Amino acid sequence: MESLLTRYNDQILGVSSCFDRVVITGILPDICYPEAMAAHLWSHDIRLFDFTQWAEPLREEIRRNAEALAAQEGLEIDFIRRKNFRKEERINEIITERGDHPGLVHIFSAMEPCMSFRPWHDKQTHRTFLKMREAQCLHYYFYFIDKDLGLCYLRVPTWAPFRLQFYFNGHNWLARRLEKRAVSFTRLDNAFIAISDYDKAQRISDDFDIKRLHKKLDTYSRKLCSVVKRFPSGVHFSIMQVEYATDLVFKSREALSALYEPMIRTAIHAVKAENVATFLGRKLNGNFQDELGNDFNTRIQGTRIRHHMGPASIKMYDKHGLVLRIETTVNNVSFFKHRRRVEHRDGTSSKKIAPVRKSIYSLGVMRELLHASNYRYLAFLSQLDKPDSGSRQLDKISRPARQNERSYRGFNLFHGDDLDLFVSIARGEHSISGFRNRDLQRQLEMNGSQISRQLKRLRLHGLIKKIGRTYKYYLTCLGRSVVACALRLREEAIVPALGY
Repeated sequence: MESLLTRYNDQILGVSSCFDRVVITGILPDICYPEAMAAHLWSHDIRLFDFTQWAEPLREEIRRNAEALAAQEGLEIDFIRRKNFRKEERINEIITERGDHPGLVHIFSAMEPCMSFRPWHDKQTHRTFLKMREAQCLHYYFYFIDKDLGLCYLRVPTWAPFRLQFYFNGHNWLARRLEKRAVSFTRLDNAFIAISDYDKAQRISDDFDIKRLHKKLDTYSRKLCSVVKRFPSGVHFSIMQVEYATDLVFKSREALSALYEPMIRTAIHAVKAENVATFLGRKLNGNFQDELGNDFNTRIQGTRIRHHMGPASIKMYDKHGLVLRIETTVNNVSFFKHRRRVEHRDGTSSKKIAPVRKSIYSLGVMRELLHASNYRYLAFLSQLDKPDSGSRQLDKISRPARQNERSYRGFNLFHGDDLDLFVSIARGEHSISGFRNRDLQRQLEMNGSQISRQLKRLRLHGLIKKIGRTYKYYLTCLGRSVVACALRLREEAIVPALGY
């Protein structure tokens, strides 16, 4: 990361990181599971087979509440009939006309899948219980502008168990916070292309108030889904999806273009499975059964690379030709682990490494974990930026180097052993914590003496340096350039040629 920023310091305006897309789900603990729903019905002397009769009045109450809110604001509820209808485009048209002042913007309705229950009687055990099933019901999308969060929506199903979905964008929240703190900025769509004080903006971004968010969620759920008032436990909110973006803002499109195109084309070949795991703070082992890989897409807006591992992914793309965005996304926050207090079944507790809880109060932890993921990826990219510069150093590293009357041969990128050496030291985990003699022994199947001679060659040619008072080494700027060139040479020239 430091190499990337240092090398392009005169071309980068600043760096900012904040939440992007955040989706929160809300459940009613009193009725969210079959057992809880059954207990609730029994406590009110309602038969399980009368579940539908119990749920219908609640559906009508939500409908009446939506219609009342629409009438109060002078709105008409839009029923969505087309699958490819884009709600965001319609909302943007409305905001252009009404302005961005706080309040209800619009209401959509649509028939969509929802979770529900089905009464079931087991003739063998003579037990009657509820089963979960997928059904279809009417959903309302309440789009509104909050004075702190900006544009949000709350998705409300009209059928029990009424699982809510709340969305907000962290860039909208940050823009409003910057305005309150008198920090000037220029914004295009969902990106800041200039901020007067990047350090202050980052401190504001890091100071996200989760308790304040919780209060807003409670308020909006009671207002827009009126039936929640009937259940004493209220709504429990958890993280469904979160995206965290780190933006490098460049002074000109030309500066970013010169860096971005070579880097993204090289990254698609250079980033391997173990690299992706390292970026996300995980270790890849044989027990991992989920999908893992890279995707490269060409879009109308430009190109995008995505590295994914199970429910998490890292994306890199440019915004408006001025912003290089690194973004980590996760659809299941328990994919990540951190040190926290864990309650045991015997009533004791201890601090240990455990999956992140899905509660909204884990947003602070997720900000730290996703921020670290973005920076690990940027640290790796520092090896790949401007890979063409490596070709200018080939002459230097191919010549022999001398020390104490002894000659050490240069490196030949077309030679299998030398190329394997460069590929090994370019591994993702080495770019973060350095590498040792024994690390390379495992990867190259050489003994310690052989690796020591290779390390000596690398040091004399200025490709690596030793970390003081340790047995670890790291790549120099020249080393990163040569490694990037070696990787690109292997993927784009040697491997295709051998395929014929």
